[in-house]
Amino acid sequence: MSSKITIDWCGREIDIEYRWVGFSNAADTTGTADTNHTTGQPASSRAAGAAGAADVDGTATTLGSMGPDDAFHHMPPAHDTPVMVFLHEGLGSVSLWKDFPDQLCARLRMRGLVYSRPGYGKSTPRPAHQHWAPDFMHQQAYEILPKLITRLGIEKPWLFGHSDGGSIALLFAAAFPKQVRGAVVAAPHLFVEQISIDSIRRAREAYLHQGLRDRLSRHHDDVDSAFFGWNDAWLSPAFRSWNIEPNVSDIVCPLLALQGEQDEYGSLQQIHRIQQLQPASEIIALAECGHSPHRDQPEAVITVVSEFIQRQH
Repeated sequence: MSSKITIDWCGREIDIEYRWVGFSNAADTTGTADTNHTTGQPASSRAAGAAGAADVDGTATTLGSMGPDDAFHHMPPAHDTPVMVFLHEGLGSVSLWKDFPDQLCARLRMRGLVYSRPGYGKSTPRPAHQHWAPDFMHQQAYEILPKLITRLGIEKPWLFGHSDGGSIALLFAAAFPKQVRGAVVAAPHLFVEQISIDSIRRAREAYLHQGLRDRLSRHHDDVDSAFFGWNDAWLSPAFRSWNIEPNVSDIVCPLLALQGEQDEYGSLQQIHRIQQLQPASEIIALAECGHSPHRDQPEAVITVVSEFIQRQH
């Protein structure tokens, strides 16, 4: 179950699907629960953080007594600990994360925010005539994400980004150094590789002819909006020169980069380049792991991320 919030972007109102995950150890009296379609500004007392939050009937609950689908979808963060914001891959959505955010936040004793970017999930679809420009990830990092976390009362979150979401996390961390505690990126893209283009072309064939469209349609209200927004952008000749290495050089927050050794959408040069640009960063290559470390090696990822964040305190 997820909620929606409306923000203004490029002169039009768009709905963003989101879901709170995490645990509660104390009642939260900072504000009223969001409704399924929130349009008002959050109360000024809704500061960033994560742990305590009241259930909608005022009863404190813990994640251990809840299923993933029950985990505080509507409540704002409390003051105690940071929030982890999850940024999905190029074909992802709230539902495609499944219960990984719940499990990671339970281990971290944080709250988490999972959301679907415009064009994905139950968020406002991409207009059929609209073709995303090569800077579409920059737009998400510089325009959508700041508006969303401000509206939801989140200050200085941790970021967990996967694939395109990892690139967006890097761009946000570079542009807003005082607004982020740290970033974890899984299979991020810093530059375009032929392996990426080849796999994205194969994904297009699978979508058109091999049933991928039907599988994705369970996770997106407008599946063509999600797929072709991403696929057309990446396969555009103009995208070949896309590169965020200069942005990564500007990051000052703690940074962990993960990648599977069998990643079919990028080589390990992506995370090696992060460490070259950011010597203080930590990188980990995961064996027996493809492009989605949180699905292929969830326990390993949860352990590595937990240990990394603990070292920052």
